[in-house]
Amino acid sequence: MADHILVMKNITKEFPGVKALDNVNLQVERGEIHALVGENGAGKSTLMNVLSGTYPFGSYTGDIIYNGEVCHFSTLKDSEKLGIVIIHQELALIPELSIGENMFLGNERKGRFGIDWDRTYHEARTHMDQVGLKESEHTLIKDIGTGKQQLVEIAKALSKNVKLLILDEPTSSLNEEDSKMLLNLLLEFKKQGMTSIIISHKLNEIAYVADRITVLRDGSTIETIDNHDRSVDEDRIIRGMVGRELSDRFPKRERRVGSEIGLEVKNWTVHHPVYTEKVVDDNVSFYVKKGEIVGFSGLQGAGRTELAMSIFGHAYGTGISGQLFIGGKEVHLRNERQAIEAGLAYVTEDRKGNGLILPQTIAVNNTLARLDKVCSGGVIDTVKENLVAEEYREKLKTKTPSVQQEAGNLSGGNQQKVLLAKWMYADADVLILDEPTRGIDVGAKYEIYCIMNDLVAQGKSVIMISSEMPEILGMCDRIYVMNEGRIVAEMNVEDATQEKIMAAILRSEKNEEGA
Repeated sequence: MADHILVMKNITKEFPGVKALDNVNLQVERGEIHALVGENGAGKSTLMNVLSGTYPFGSYTGDIIYNGEVCHFSTLKDSEKLGIVIIHQELALIPELSIGENMFLGNERKGRFGIDWDRTYHEARTHMDQVGLKESEHTLIKDIGTGKQQLVEIAKALSKNVKLLILDEPTSSLNEEDSKMLLNLLLEFKKQGMTSIIISHKLNEIAYVADRITVLRDGSTIETIDNHDRSVDEDRIIRGMVGRELSDRFPKRERRVGSEIGLEVKNWTVHHPVYTEKVVDDNVSFYVKKGEIVGFSGLQGAGRTELAMSIFGHAYGTGISGQLFIGGKEVHLRNERQAIEAGLAYVTEDRKGNGLILPQTIAVNNTLARLDKVCSGGVIDTVKENLVAEEYREKLKTKTPSVQQEAGNLSGGNQQKVLLAKWMYADADVLILDEPTRGIDVGAKYEIYCIMNDLVAQGKSVIMISSEMPEILGMCDRIYVMNEGRIVAEMNVEDATQEKIMAAILRSEKNEEGA
């Protein structure tokens, strides 16, 4: 008989106008890695927030049985006392504090006269060693990459004597190397007897680490799939998630790349905004034609996002030099407003932090980039604003009860559609999409790929920055490979493979070492 560390029975959770969870059941065996998958809005994060006490007892119905006992968690602290620790997709770290300080924030190691800093940093070092983090415990969070920050969060969980570790999209911001390292760490913890629940949209990662997989759809449990022999059929998971066959991950497109160049960048150099002597992008030149999707591939820190933001009205960097042409005409864009007026759009990778105003409605967010189009005499015409939002809601199939819904209440995939709608309404000629499918499910990804195809069919130019090589290869006409602020290769998609992209990166690193 299976030894269950956790049983969640008939969990139902409602928000105004929507039933997020409908009699959901979940059983997690002690010592396993259990995956929770489903489309955005399926209820995965909501279920884990119920478990952790983020949504307290009394705000839902059903039972949580942990280690054989019925539990009523009113706060996060209640669940953490029993060893249940959740790491959210948005990391809860303070950039200006050290690794050691962050690790024990809210869980301080106290001495006779306040915080015992010697004990704090000693214990931090112990847990950092457990996760293979070689940095000094005194290093500031802002000085380490996203992959290492994720390891800090896991070390922080270990400091709380974790028995059941919950990770919500832990690799969404990581490159392939860092992702593999994190997954192997989970497998190592499993050997030591730890139980983990992982939420992820990356099915190849799920297949790699998970012993069993529970599929949610529309707030209900569909099935739990055994994967102990690591032979799970990804198509079966997709079928359970979306309720239909998805025969092709990437929609077909009749490639009609024009001869005219939509955007061209020549000898573009960008310096760091704070450490102004540091070159982030070094003499970069590229172009994208009308009707073309051009991909930018590279490892974390290659300078792709910094390049995109600097082009978009100098939104990043200092000491920027080089030439920028839109529609064959040289432009000098000194701010984001000028970039928008020139027909340029930038869909940020950080939709929650920089892309949307989460407490505002879908309607407000949809028109933000071009308020002039819904204004009359300097006053916003809310009727027109709502009509615009309804039009894009239908066009992009955004799942929401109303365009008056706050953007922060939407699932990740639907937030991404609102962000895309904002820039589509701006009617830009050139769209830079920075990680446009990060943290969203396979069904929503397909819909966003269809939107991209529609945009280039209209003759628009699209630049796609992505850390997922399969989608770069599946969606783009040409690919630029970046490493350490330089373009190190350009290839047509017909000639490109994941191996060739990685070889270009590694070859450039060897050339740097030999220089």
